[in-house]
Amino acid sequence: MRIVCPFCGERELGEFTYLGDAKPLRPAAGGSEDEVFDYVYLRDNIAGETSEHWYHGGGCRAWLKIARNTLTHEISSVEPAAGVGARQVAK
Repeated sequence: MRIVCPFCGERELGEFTYLGDAKPLRPAAGGSEDEVFDYVYLRDNIAGETSEHWYHGGGCRAWLKIARNTLTHEISSVEPAAGVGARQVAK
């Protein structure tokens, strides 16, 4: 599998680290134990299109949000992830 980094161009999968599902939102500080448990342990294992966070450690060190089909591994979009990590590399 190859990923087209918006900063570096097309790269081998080995340059990237999968960081997890991009959709779950962390519970607010002071959230209940049930909310934290659900966030950490109760995740859907989606068969099909999903959004994921990946880190380009072997290149520009950007955090990326990738839309990928988990059945075919086809990547439909790659964009900088929102937040602190994205602001560090986007200029």
